[in-house]
Amino acid sequence: MPKITFVTADGTRTDVDAAEGSTVMENAIKNMVQGIEAECGGACACATCHVYVDDAWSGKTGSPEPMEEDMLDFAYDVKPTSRLSCQIKVTSDLDGLVVHVPERQA
Repeated sequence: MPKITFVTADGTRTDVDAAEGSTVMENAIKNMVQGIEAECGGACACATCHVYVDDAWSGKTGSPEPMEEDMLDFAYDVKPTSRLSCQIKVTSDLDGLVVHVPERQA
């Protein structure tokens, strides 16, 4: 199982085992990661699962699709590596992925 590390704004690290085919958001919710609200349940209809992909991983997670880009307009403090965690599918290539949770969600 790929491992994902969530780093909250206060520096708390949470390591989780993630099932391939699930999303980063689903794993955050399942493991009660602080700061990931996921109000729309993963439908890409809000920006409350916003994360910053660690620079070392941004190439492997890909770029946002147009619908995700539109939703990121509503996110708090968007950066070049901002993604909605509901749109990042877990694969074996993402074993070791590190994402940072913003100070707050929009």
